[in-house]
Amino acid sequence: MLKTTPELLREIENQVRVVNAATALAESRAEDGIIIDVREYDEVDMKTARGTVHVSRGMLEFKLPQLCPEHDRPIYVHCASGGRARLAVEQLQRLGYTRVAAISCSFEEICKIFDQP
Repeated sequence: MLKTTPELLREIENQVRVVNAATALAESRAEDGIIIDVREYDEVDMKTARGTVHVSRGMLEFKLPQLCPEHDRPIYVHCASGGRARLAVEQLQRLGYTRVAAISCSFEEICKIFDQP
């Protein structure tokens, strides 16, 4: 039987760390973290949040090891609403990254927090 995306998200709910945008930004700045935008190219073409690096969800496993070879560097992942970010964090943990978190809020909220001076 196939699982739905909401079912998958419920399964990993207690396996991934989830933070809000303000926490992600503060921790990233304090600990030399990296913030990854896993949205699709057409979404990124419309708008991006300052200080983020785009790696689409489909290419994450292939590109992130070169972009971030340190397994213990803090990584914060965002998308438009949090679902893809949570799935991405779960996959990054499988790859061996130990300090990963999904940003839970909407993209608009992420931009509001990240785009402040």
